[in-house]
Amino acid sequence: MSRFALGVIKFQREVFPEKQELFERLSTGQSPEALFITCSDSRIETAMITQTDPGELFICRNAGNIVPPHTNQTGGMTASIEFAIGALQIPHIVVCGHTECGAMKGAMNREGLTNLPHVREWLGYAQGAVDIVEILGAGLDPEAKMRMLLEQNVILQLQHLKTHPTVAVALAQKAVQLHGWVYDIKSGQVSAYDEAAGTWVPVEERYAGELASAALASHAC
Repeated sequence: MSRFALGVIKFQREVFPEKQELFERLSTGQSPEALFITCSDSRIETAMITQTDPGELFICRNAGNIVPPHTNQTGGMTASIEFAIGALQIPHIVVCGHTECGAMKGAMNREGLTNLPHVREWLGYAQGAVDIVEILGAGLDPEAKMRMLLEQNVILQLQHLKTHPTVAVALAQKAVQLHGWVYDIKSGQVSAYDEAAGTWVPVEERYAGELASAALASHAC
């Protein structure tokens, strides 16, 4: 813990003074641009991947970047989604999976998780993706099969998101957009789901139009 304590001290002495104006502004409220749902895996650093400052992402993390379908039973994910969209009116939701995901490896063999009963039950929310891979990816090698599962799990969780009332209303009003990503730990690459085409493409290709508009706006300034 000494290393973490030293990190806090460095933050207070060096980092905070450089961004004091930002933190003073954040002390009065928040207006994040995206609800970012990703895995609890310690190798996923959301701010580093997206190059964002505090206040820009409303982050929910759990094993397998899972969104349980909406029910009347209150849970942490359900409440967080409701607050993010219903109260903060966040305009974007990203579900971000990643390579080497232990949760997805477990989802492929839930029967082997007898000593982790809560994990086994939680990963049931990914079973639809597992079933799809077992059928569509039957002839694939294990690596390709796992990649398909990472992608299909993200797509499934996006579908689950649509069952949440606040998200359904925001989608109907065109007040929110859903995004599916998969982050490759080894290469740093991020693939994004193109729902219209039903394909996964590099993030720079998926958002080429938005990136061009942002570049033009920046140049105009």
